[in-house]
Amino acid sequence: MRPYTEAAHDILWILDSNVAVAPGTLARAVDILCGPSSSNTDPSRRRIGLVHHIPFVVSKQNLVTFGAQVDEASLNTNLAKMYVAINTIAGASCCVSGKSNLLRRSDLECVDGSLVPQQYPDNGQCRGLAAFGRFMAEDNMIALALWHELDLQHYLSHDIVYHTLEDMSLSDYVRRRVRWVRVRRHMHIAATSLEPFTESVMLSAIVAMSLRFWTGIPIQLFVPAHFILWHLVDLDVYASLAGHPLPWSKWWSFLGAWVVRELLAFPIWLLAISGNKIVWRGNIYKMLRNGGAVRVSGVPQ
Repeated sequence: MRPYTEAAHDILWILDSNVAVAPGTLARAVDILCGPSSSNTDPSRRRIGLVHHIPFVVSKQNLVTFGAQVDEASLNTNLAKMYVAINTIAGASCCVSGKSNLLRRSDLECVDGSLVPQQYPDNGQCRGLAAFGRFMAEDNMIALALWHELDLQHYLSHDIVYHTLEDMSLSDYVRRRVRWVRVRRHMHIAATSLEPFTESVMLSAIVAMSLRFWTGIPIQLFVPAHFILWHLVDLDVYASLAGHPLPWSKWWSFLGAWVVRELLAFPIWLLAISGNKIVWRGNIYKMLRNGGAVRVSGVPQ
């Protein structure tokens, strides 16, 4: 809280300590935040209240654990693809990562995370950054609060934020993904319930059986073509964000990690929706229906 309270200016740039950006990223984000839509000269245009960036993993040279490779494949293909898609087509909300966000403190001081339009800003409730300490995904809740409470829109910048991953085992990867799916379920239950139908394995099963029933196309013919095309799309997403195709030196290891990620997606989702407790930084928390979390006693497994 100290940097937040001691900041000398209204515009805040909140970003993780392990990210790097290209020169000019901040200037371009400020131009967007303070652009023509911020003047409110056109009542039909909502003011931009938050500018965020697409995260992309840059693996370290000594990144050798398979779990980290699976996480890299997940973040740089499926999650990046969904991040861009949701923010492009979202009509009532959107997905915001906390890797790099630009917003105004004066706006943040008017919201409390209730997601109720704020008609009476001075009702005595806790507001500002401190009000979001009760949420596990406070970055996304801040973005939702600006959207719903102040009717401010978000803007996904074309700039990329690059971050590194620490080595992790495959079980660490599974626990991490379970944690964040479980958090999302308590924030966006409808969207999280539909997640399996955006995954390659589930879609291949549904479409393959449908095509065989209606057209007679053999399952063994459709499924390989489906996964090849799906992988090519993910490789294109990777190349678009990285600025270059996947290096050939990483192709086989990336393919293996990508296959494991696709096969684990549905089991991870099933495991995540079957409980409401998560482990975060050595402590156990119980997720609440509004996205909040309370610490509970117990020893993490």
